[in-house]
Amino acid sequence: MNDRVAANILYRGWRNVREAGPKRLALTGIMVLVALVIARFGWGFTEDSDLPAIGPAERAMYDLRSYLVADRERIDQDQRVVLVVYDDQTLADLRKRSPLDRGMLAKALANLDTMGARAIGVDILFDQPQDEDDELVDVLRTMQTPVAIGYADVATNASSIGYDQERYLQAFLDRLVGSTSEPASVRISDNFGVTRVWPDIRADLPPVLGRRMLAQAGEGARTLPGYSGAIRYRMTTNTREIPEFTSLPIQTFVDPALNDVLRPAVEGRYVLIGGDIVDTDRVATPLTEWAGLPEPAGLQVHATMIAQMLDGRAMPRPLPVTLWAFAALFVTMAVLTGLLEWGSWRIYLLLVVQFAIMLGIPFLLAFRGVDTYGLPAVGWVVGWILAFTAVTSAARTAGAVQRNFAQGALGKYLPREMAEEIIEHPELLRLHGVKSDLCVVFSDLEGFTKMSHALEPEHVARLVNRYLSMLSKAVLDHGGVLDKFVGDAVVAFWGAPIARPDDAERASLGAYALWQAGEAFRADVAAAEPDLPPIGRTRVGLHFGEAVVGNFGGENRIQYTALGDSMNTAARLEAANKALETRMLASREIVERSNLDWWRPMGRIVLRGRSKPVEVYDVAPDWSAGDRDALGAAIALAAQDPDRAASQIYAIAGRYDADIAIDNLLRRIRTLNEEGAYVAF
Repeated sequence: MNDRVAANILYRGWRNVREAGPKRLALTGIMVLVALVIARFGWGFTEDSDLPAIGPAERAMYDLRSYLVADRERIDQDQRVVLVVYDDQTLADLRKRSPLDRGMLAKALANLDTMGARAIGVDILFDQPQDEDDELVDVLRTMQTPVAIGYADVATNASSIGYDQERYLQAFLDRLVGSTSEPASVRISDNFGVTRVWPDIRADLPPVLGRRMLAQAGEGARTLPGYSGAIRYRMTTNTREIPEFTSLPIQTFVDPALNDVLRPAVEGRYVLIGGDIVDTDRVATPLTEWAGLPEPAGLQVHATMIAQMLDGRAMPRPLPVTLWAFAALFVTMAVLTGLLEWGSWRIYLLLVVQFAIMLGIPFLLAFRGVDTYGLPAVGWVVGWILAFTAVTSAARTAGAVQRNFAQGALGKYLPREMAEEIIEHPELLRLHGVKSDLCVVFSDLEGFTKMSHALEPEHVARLVNRYLSMLSKAVLDHGGVLDKFVGDAVVAFWGAPIARPDDAERASLGAYALWQAGEAFRADVAAAEPDLPPIGRTRVGLHFGEAVVGNFGGENRIQYTALGDSMNTAARLEAANKALETRMLASREIVERSNLDWWRPMGRIVLRGRSKPVEVYDVAPDWSAGDRDALGAAIALAAQDPDRAASQIYAIAGRYDADIAIDNLLRRIRTLNEEGAYVAF
């Protein structure tokens, strides 16, 4: 259609509207202005107001977007925050529900203070006296770890605290002046019964709990200053079985004899203490309806905000002028569409395109990290429909068919299923790839990232380059393909682009050479630079499986690489070395293909993010074949008779020098799951 034809069609439509008479024209103008206002203020005129029908629909659409983003960006369990909770079992053991027992809290805090937490946040209001208050104050005043103490006042949280309670809480906090304990607001925003955004920042309140903790830990620059936008909720890769954060009952931390055992769960992390009690302090989130998840405790919302700060995810909101521009654009589209005199099939096609744009933009922005809370997606559609209806009814006052079409448009184009189908991302070009059987090796240098923070960037670069050069040579010397470097990690594979019958053997020898190169690097650095902290071990994971190999990327950059679950499995095997205290873990799949006789079995483990156990092996070239076979037999016995298995393993290990991996195995065989596997989380 050329410009002149389009202009003629629009002119005829405008003529029909004009001929409807001045009253109808004025009414149409008013309806278009109302449509513009609705398209701009679909959520309401303020954050606390609500437009009937439209406001709830806007919030439901926002919750859907939040769920889809969380489902698309699933993560492993966040190891930066740990929850220490009073749960229902805690209360049953104490035979006391409210207020939460402070004697137990004092003992737990004293022990946590020795475990190296970055900061501790207490989401409990000390707003009424208990006999243990003096003990708790004494502990808080002697603590070295910074502590954020929950604070609320009547002015901002009248439903949770009264005047007398506020006075007692303030007196309690006054007793902590001069210590490492500081007040922190535990207020959360629950407009319309769902916690979707951060609480607004008030000068009369201390910083919110998470912000206070980061500031106390010296990370004040990461607190997203001034941010009060959307909370970025996330889900784990298996969110129904693995929560986003580790949660431990507070009674676990009461016995100081367990401090060394519990230290790894706390050291270097942010610790939140509070209640996780059924039917108490539960909050609805955008995920509770769409993902079918139970309502989390308020403590978990504070943990989620801490994670968002640590990720630096201050999600930008569109400017008001941008919202006005969108509203004007879509109302103009509705007016022009209403002026067209096309056949029905063309009108439907145009409607589909326009509705796809209006409903698709909020989802596209959400997936690109934009805060769409307050973005009037439903308002755009309703405004469009209202403007379209106004124009078509004025132009075709006698046309019942056209009026029915306009009235039925909302029911035809707003179902949830349609919103889900319009989310598309066609901007990436898919290039050619083929499925291949690969031997994948993944390595990582233990503790190097932490050590590098204490070094000058030039020094770090020199060490990393030297390390990667040594490991690269080990891979290339054994015929492997260097896939990528991820920091100090090396990813390599055998089996493509040319497959060889002995790829598994080459990969196994290359992986061992890679580990030896890491040990040589440790020794060289220790000798050449004795003032440096000791370099950690190089951990190696090795797996055989199917992957898609080929050129991936786009017009500006193409990389030959491999994609698939086998890559992830190799990475998880590398990570499992830490839990098993081994140096090089290989799956049974590659061990059986390597034709090497140096593998010793190390049992069956459940890798992070996996449900099916993996049978793993470690290299032991100094072990005899008989001892390796005997070790395998003992491991097979462990599920039925762990004591006898441990005795046999102990006897085998006695023929060799101290072996921490075997010591670890002796501990593991007593903690096997019902499938006879160890969960390596």
